[in-house]
Amino acid sequence: MRPALVLAAHGTRSAEGERTLSSLAETVGRARPGQRVELSYLEISAPLLADVLPTIPGPVVVVPLLLAGGYHVHIDLPEVIAEHRPDAIVAGWLGPHRLLTSALTRKLARAGLRATDAVLLGAAGSSDPSALADVRAAAHQLAVRLARPVTAAFASAGTPSLEEAMERLRSTPAARVAIASYVLAPGFFHDRLAAAGAGLVSDPLGADPDVAALIWHRYDQALHRHRSTAEPQPLRRA
Repeated sequence: MRPALVLAAHGTRSAEGERTLSSLAETVGRARPGQRVELSYLEISAPLLADVLPTIPGPVVVVPLLLAGGYHVHIDLPEVIAEHRPDAIVAGWLGPHRLLTSALTRKLARAGLRATDAVLLGAAGSSDPSALADVRAAAHQLAVRLARPVTAAFASAGTPSLEEAMERLRSTPAARVAIASYVLAPGFFHDRLAAAGAGLVSDPLGADPDVAALIWHRYDQALHRHRSTAEPQPLRRA
């Protein structure tokens, strides 16, 4: 029996955001019929990861629904795992990855991206420098795909701030600014992006098939890594 997949999202006060994450979990489940998939949250929303983990029999793989590393990945998640399911296998966070780049490109095109637009990758932000580096790497991948510069900007902690990046781009010859929303679901941070005054803001990544495919990729990676380290190594002759 394949280990159950538990999705660990941050949590949101947005009902629309919760519906979007539920839709993403359903999309993930449809990709592998018969595989158990459970959606949970680290805080705010229900059910909490701490409540879901003890209810699942057999092996478990936890995939963080987080686009970058940071406090929730390195502190919150390990604490919950250690207390409630120390045998769980924990996968890596989602970004950066080419599948996210594909989803971002598609959503920008649907929003009406023009060849003359200046592009921002709008993310939540973090006080963790490595998390900011993850977002900047995602911006670089999107720039390569779009064949134009893409600036990472942050709605909370991180530089440049969303406001600073918007101000800089408004002083360029670009006809307008387009923001690629680098969040998974509607909520506080996507609202900040929508209110920044850009010419267009793409939809959150949401229940995109490429996001679902990336989740299974992280699941498979974690299982492979776990099995590789668990297998006994052959004795070597001195």
